Amino acid sequence: MRVQEIAIAKIRRPLPRQNDQQKVQTLMESIQEIGLLEPIDVLEVEGEYYGFSGCHRYEACQRLGLETIRCNVRRAPRSVLKMHLA
Repeated sequence: MRVQEIAIAKIRRPLPRQNDQQKVQTLMESIQEIGLLEPIDVLEVEGEYYGFSGCHRYEACQRLGLETIRCNVRRAPRSVLKMHLA
């Protein structure tokens, strides 16, 4: 696993999720003051990035208009992606 900045627009969120908007707002305030402390986790499958965790942090950064987000990136074959989608 490696940590890197990835363009938010390049991260696919294949599973819809209803986020707690108060938590997103609190994270937005924290990120504006001190930055993102904990990277989100993404799978890299054949050059594409898929996010399944860090939904609140992802939305907070997106709503703040940030272009990139710090990610823990793990390469995986398509079979692992299919398991996450099942």
